[in-house]
Amino acid sequence: MHDSSPTSQPEAETMLRFDEIGVLPEPGDNVAISSRRLEAGTVIDFSGTPVTLPHTVLEGHRFVTRPVATGEPLLSWHTPFARALRDLEIGDYVCTPTSLAAVAARGVEGLPAEPSAKNEPLDPYELDESALNLGRQVTSVEQPGTFLGYPREQGPAGTRNHVVLMATSSRSSGFVTELAKRFDQGEGFVVPVAHTEGGEDGTPNNLSFLLATLAGFALNPNVGAVLIVDTDGELVSGQAIKDFMAERGYPPIRVPHAYFTRKAGFETDLTAAGQLVEPWLPIVAAQERQEVPLADLWIGLQCGGSDAFSGVSANPLSGAVAREVIRHGGIAVLAETDELIGAEGYVLKNVRDLPTARKFLRTVQSFKERVGWHGHTAEGNPSGGNVYRGLYNIVLKSVGAARKLDRDVRLDHVIDYAERMPGHGFVFMDSPGNDLESVAGQVASGCNLIFFTTGNGSITNFPFVPTIKFVTTTTRYNLLAAEMDVDAGRYLTGTPMADLTTETLDLTIRVASGEPSAGEQAGHSQVSIWRNWRQTAPRPGISITPDGRTTRNLKDLPTEARDAPLPGTPLKLAGYAGSQEGGEESASAPEPPASGGALASPALAPLGAVRLLRVDDRVVPEAVGLILPTSLCSGQIALRLAGQGELEGWAGDAVTRMVALPHTEGCGSSGGASEETFARTMLGYLLHPNTRMALLLEHGCEKTHNDYFRSRLVEAGADPSRFGWASIQADGGLDAVTARVRDWFGSFNLPAPEEVQSTLAELTVALEARGPLTPETAKALALTGREIVTAGGSVVLSSRGALLNDERFRYAAFGSHELVGPTIAHGQRFAAKGWHVMRMPGTDWMETVTGFGAGGVQQVLAHVASGTLSAQRFVPVIEFSSDPETVAQYGDDLDAVASGDASEQAAVALETLAAVASRQQVPKAVASGNVGFQITRGLLGTSM
Repeated sequence: MHDSSPTSQPEAETMLRFDEIGVLPEPGDNVAISSRRLEAGTVIDFSGTPVTLPHTVLEGHRFVTRPVATGEPLLSWHTPFARALRDLEIGDYVCTPTSLAAVAARGVEGLPAEPSAKNEPLDPYELDESALNLGRQVTSVEQPGTFLGYPREQGPAGTRNHVVLMATSSRSSGFVTELAKRFDQGEGFVVPVAHTEGGEDGTPNNLSFLLATLAGFALNPNVGAVLIVDTDGELVSGQAIKDFMAERGYPPIRVPHAYFTRKAGFETDLTAAGQLVEPWLPIVAAQERQEVPLADLWIGLQCGGSDAFSGVSANPLSGAVAREVIRHGGIAVLAETDELIGAEGYVLKNVRDLPTARKFLRTVQSFKERVGWHGHTAEGNPSGGNVYRGLYNIVLKSVGAARKLDRDVRLDHVIDYAERMPGHGFVFMDSPGNDLESVAGQVASGCNLIFFTTGNGSITNFPFVPTIKFVTTTTRYNLLAAEMDVDAGRYLTGTPMADLTTETLDLTIRVASGEPSAGEQAGHSQVSIWRNWRQTAPRPGISITPDGRTTRNLKDLPTEARDAPLPGTPLKLAGYAGSQEGGEESASAPEPPASGGALASPALAPLGAVRLLRVDDRVVPEAVGLILPTSLCSGQIALRLAGQGELEGWAGDAVTRMVALPHTEGCGSSGGASEETFARTMLGYLLHPNTRMALLLEHGCEKTHNDYFRSRLVEAGADPSRFGWASIQADGGLDAVTARVRDWFGSFNLPAPEEVQSTLAELTVALEARGPLTPETAKALALTGREIVTAGGSVVLSSRGALLNDERFRYAAFGSHELVGPTIAHGQRFAAKGWHVMRMPGTDWMETVTGFGAGGVQQVLAHVASGTLSAQRFVPVIEFSSDPETVAQYGDDLDAVASGDASEQAAVALETLAAVASRQQVPKAVASGNVGFQITRGLLGTSM
């Protein structure tokens, strides 16, 4: 209760009018949105009645505008989103348990001790088919407009004209990225499409989506020429794309194009691929824009970093402009399925026909089921940034997101992810709420322009499709003016929506005609395709109730699915003094033969001297300056900053190199076990022995923001003040955050690392094998590991790797034919030195090596046959081979060639490890730029 009587009224000049600080989404709502931060004790004039606010109300959060009794619904856009937990009076702060916790975690003062509301349950939507409004589409204009575009032989005209270098899977992503650099003239004319999918052994569950996306990219009207690159022998290949297009009735690719399969060394292949691309450049560059109808404008509607004003200003504005484009014959495509759950009634307020309505609801239900198989629900969608900025739950987020569908516009079509357009009008495409993954699907469906609305100021862009960014508030627009295009916040301060619609339609036509968007001028872009999911039915411990709700009991989930930490003690193996029992899933090897058995190693020279570095309190092979993005949205900026920092020497002599680790996680994905694995992986790199200086770079609206990692570091016993912290959004955009990061690295006066004599026993090394193994090579790798462990070092193996599954290796290494289980979880640090096995949820190479690095691995030694591997950005990957065919075909990419018996091959392996650790040799894949980094989602992670 609080006092609203006249006796509590302060001086008149301190009172604020409601219309100065509050926004009512629609007349009849009983809560308003605060347009600024209101401290506890602020007095508001509600239609002549002064009310003193009892608690702090942040900008974008809601407060009561008329009394609400216990249990009554709280309404925005006439939609119940929560229910009162007690009698609420005018001015009371509306907060749910989740929103209160999110705000409290940011250190906000003046908050209530208890939440005032609870989320409205998400009951399954039931369609009343008899009451369905089968309306008409908006009236077409009498004289359709035009823009200047690139006409195509088929489909709409392009708004851009790029040469695209497209990887079919993650295995070729480093290749196309490096190839694009060979043609980079600073204009972004030649662009790579590098992504994380299709690189695992076996058939991924997202294969159909992946092939549809890649086929759609090749056919997008903004593509003037395309090179499709695969790796010899992989499942997701150029031929697979051709077959998919033929089976599904896709039209042929009519622009200059070619398929290229990597079959030789990296540099050799770059030269060969470049020779295919070179002749296209003058052809594509010579094409000129022509006047084409606005009907050729196909717009993808997106939102990211949403806030409470998204559904009031930016989304309605993007919907109004889309309405006008449809009136000219164009297409608008809404997506992000889980961000419409709870808003089904709004979406179906005007629909073409009953089959379309039914298909929309089936799509929503299918998405719920897929998420449910992994133990999650749509309620997990709002990110930490969403909640902090006033989107308390999925209902508020969904109803606000649905406002991109203008009230006068009819839903015409429902399509699958990346499906070709069935016709003009307003289209809904199935996709996750993950912005980048959703945009990729829209581009594959044929969109040649993206409208992206944002509350926090998301800077997302796509490589060959321009993005126009709408910001919800003028304050945020002014903070990020260099990265944003449209100030939709002007609607909140009195500019009529009709005026903003006219202005923004004009801007849209100019951008479609070639005017660079803010994102294009900034040069920032990235691609992420709907990531693979592991489950195709509920797991043990997960159940779905008849009404569609997901429940899970972590105790009933297999340890592997939970990816819970293990004790971290090494395998207990005969012949290794001081080793201990392994993890809960480990099996100890039996005693080996007393003499002449597998453990009686051939004589090897003692581990040679290695020139390591004394850095602070430890001896390591290198001292890294790390810029770690807290989510996918800050990844490319982190990469750019690390490159600039390396070039300009921001950290001086204190580090040997600067590294950034861009990834696809931290936002737009589920929580639970996958989030725990993600957090553990991130901390593993922050606390890695090779990391000397580390700065975390947040986008600003992600679930795993800077404050999230501050608390995680405290939990891990680390001091957050040791690290740098920067925010693209809060610091004011790219220029401001660049200055902040530069200043932080330059603020230290650390001594240069000192070279010291040491041995490989100081290091933690991972052993891997990809491709066939000869008996001698299997034994050589076992001997290599034995030498390191016996000398006092540590060796880590993958639980799904070829070595652990090779009986010859196990017998040579452990003196046993028996399988051994994991001692550490994915990305977990071990508790004591020795032999360790890291639990891996999959076989994707980059996810495997990223897990190794998080666990403290400092070098990876991999034997390769029938192909080579990409390197990892942080952990050096050393590739050697004893296979003559591999040496002949890929010899230029190998760091060493081994031959002879096991002891001779092991000697080569140890010598190469020592050379790289001493910084006398740089692994070939690293030197060529064929690098990557990717964090696993485990068995229960999924896009949302």
